[in-house]
Order: sequence, then structure tokens, then C-alpha cells
Amino acid sequence: MAVDLAMPVLVVDDYSTMVRIIRNLLKQLGFVEIDEANDGTAALAKMRARKYGLVISDWNMEPMTGYDLLQQVRGDEDLSATPFIMITAESKTENVIAAKKAGVSNYIVKPFNAQTLKAKIDAVFEAPADAPAA
Repeated sequence: MAVDLAMPVLVVDDYSTMVRIIRNLLKQLGFVEIDEANDGTAALAKMRARKYGLVISDWNMEPMTGYDLLQQVRGDEDLSATPFIMITAESKTENVIAAKKAGVSNYIVKPFNAQTLKAKIDAVFEAPADAPAA
């Protein structure tokens, strides 16, 4: 399945500079509908109000972390199928394992560029729906 560049994407990060960077990278890749939230609570509210084709969330946020947001999304039957990419500055193995167990679609370690982001997004949408996530 090819990536639908018209699908709405939700970028979640409590650091406005990072939101701007991710938004610019997504625009470079051709995405047009980019929404943003500055924490997990706001993201959840937006996700309940609108269907997103992809969520890209930072791990480290207050008061609701990206990991907490991921668990909430996967636990909500209306949202659970939403592709979810986690971004973090830490490449701790235990974090990657925890995120995978919680159902993350993919994982990006900062810093990253448009090519890395594109590769991670492509990987999420190229996997057959019934194949287990790698």
C-alpha cells in the first residue's frame, strides 16, 4: 500500500521547534494535511475528534508521555488501528522493546532527516496488514 500524501498527519511534541522541524520534513515529503498537538492529552482529544492516517509522537512529554499516548490509542478500539511512529532522543533498548510491546508502528531516534522519516513512514505502510511488525 502506497503512502497517501493527502491523509491527515498528527505531530505530537511539547517542543514547538521540533513540531516545526517535523512539519517541514513532512511537507518536503509531500504531505499536505499536518496537524499538531503539544502533549498526549491534546493529541488524544484531537484523535477522538478527527481520523488521522498517521500519528508521529515524541516520547518525552509532560503530563502525558508519547508512550502513555500510544497505550491509550492502542487501548481505544476506535483509534487502535492508527499507524503510530514514536520519536525519541534516547535509543535505549528497553524503550524500543516497551514501545514495540505497546504496539508502536515504528520508531525514530533523533536526530533524523527527511530520508529517515520517509523510510520509516514507508515501512509502516508497506507492511501487509496481517504480517507481524518486525
